[in-house]
Amino acid sequence: MAEATITATPAPRARVRQMKEYHPPLGSRDAMRLDFNENTLECSPKVRETLAQISAGALTRYPEREPVEAIVAENLGLRPEQVVLTNGVDEAIHVLFETFLEAGDEVLMPVPTYTMYEVYASATDAQVVTVQAADDLQFPFERLLAAITPRKKVIAIANPNSPSGSVATREQLLELARRAPQAVLLVDEAYFHFFGETVMDLVGTLPNLVVARTFSKAYGLAGLRLGLLAGPADLMRWVRRVLSPYSVNSLALACLPPALEDTVYLDWYVGEVLAARADFEAALDAAEVRRWPSRANFVLVEIGAQHAKFVQLMRDAGVLVRDRSSDPGCDGRVRITIGTRGQMRQTVMALNNAIATLRAESRKR
Repeated sequence: MAEATITATPAPRARVRQMKEYHPPLGSRDAMRLDFNENTLECSPKVRETLAQISAGALTRYPEREPVEAIVAENLGLRPEQVVLTNGVDEAIHVLFETFLEAGDEVLMPVPTYTMYEVYASATDAQVVTVQAADDLQFPFERLLAAITPRKKVIAIANPNSPSGSVATREQLLELARRAPQAVLLVDEAYFHFFGETVMDLVGTLPNLVVARTFSKAYGLAGLRLGLLAGPADLMRWVRRVLSPYSVNSLALACLPPALEDTVYLDWYVGEVLAARADFEAALDAAEVRRWPSRANFVLVEIGAQHAKFVQLMRDAGVLVRDRSSDPGCDGRVRITIGTRGQMRQTVMALNNAIATLRAESRKR
């Protein structure tokens, strides 16, 4: 008897087919990296020393996250059970959403904001509800309050926000937490060091506040993929149940304590970026390029219809910048990471040349 022909093939679940895709424009990045908000120089010298001392035998063992979580918790003034280390802040967001969202729930977020909130929310059976910021891209606090309903189970706030660099006040965040006690209020402080204000001290005092941090920005550890969630212990225990026990690798765990210890390097780098940001904003104003006030290590600028050409001209000059025109309400806008003062002086020259070229082309039309 002939075997029946099998034509069916494995298929992803409906939610995966409907997920928003994210395609990081990486490719060749052998230029000045002002496109991903990374540390534009290098990690702490203490981290380099640690990497050089790791033996081949150390890599044969599974990583142990808990001892380093205790160190991080002490650094943050928290208890170990309130802190979970993750494979970058992306995993932190993913795991948090998988822990607290189910069918019928809703995720509330202002837009434009960090793309991965919507990507990971769309992988669950929850619905995404967005609140569009006005043209000034300031935090749309009142409209977010008006959008709160009992179905909102996660409210995701990047503070400072990307790509705008705008911020929510402490009082606004507290009010959101109070108005939505059934929801996890995720405050993503990826750019905390360049802002200087935090709600980390409220972790454990507010039953629905969870704070995310990354070590990919000021600390310069983007390649090691390290992030964290900090929240009430009774929420973090459910997150740990979903989280892979070995998702943070041994190299990352070994390098985190010396990175935290080297406050001299961290303070120097943050100070350099803040000084460079002030100089760069002044240069943008002198060039009559519209910008949005930023409290992070980047500035969003208005280029207009020639945004793609501007990005290419900057690349040709050896400077990588990020076109954000596909973000809601950001058509024609480009985000530029802030590096050191020396790097930004080079960037200003490239920017002025690119703007002059674009304006000359516009006059010819």
